[in-house]
Amino acid sequence: MSISMYQASAPVFTRMLNNLAAILEKAAAHCAEKRIDPAALLNYRFYPDMYPFSRQIQIAADAAKNGIANLAGAEPFQSENVEQTFPELIERVRKTIDFVNGFKPEQIDGSEEKDIVLKRGETTLNYKGQEYLLNRVLPNFFFHITTAYDILRHNGVELGKKDYIGNK
Repeated sequence: MSISMYQASAPVFTRMLNNLAAILEKAAAHCAEKRIDPAALLNYRFYPDMYPFSRQIQIAADAAKNGIANLAGAEPFQSENVEQTFPELIERVRKTIDFVNGFKPEQIDGSEEKDIVLKRGETTLNYKGQEYLLNRVLPNFFFHITTAYDILRHNGVELGKKDYIGNK
């Protein structure tokens, strides 16, 4: 049995984004309980040249919304990247979940050979749909969620593998 492009994208994004929202809620509760300024976590980075925690969340959400939109040939909503609190980041993640859940399988399935063209400044990247999803969108999505999770763990937020993967 084969897996469809929809099955490999929308439910994966939704599950992980729901887990991410729960992780963000735990981080906010951790800050309140330990009397830690949330900005200490929101601005934390492992190394000076990497993005801070808050940007990791923004990029993960963007990977899901842009990825699903590109596969469907739709326009994603625009994000300003101005979130500075846990509630604002949670709201962004939930908005992304709603956007992803707005797509039907028939909008995504059959996009394996769809031409996806990404412009990054002077650079143009060309993909076929399946290659785009499997080799760009999903790895990027998981990278930024994992980095955010690791930042929180490193800073003492009590998280485990179950928080990352979920209950199913």
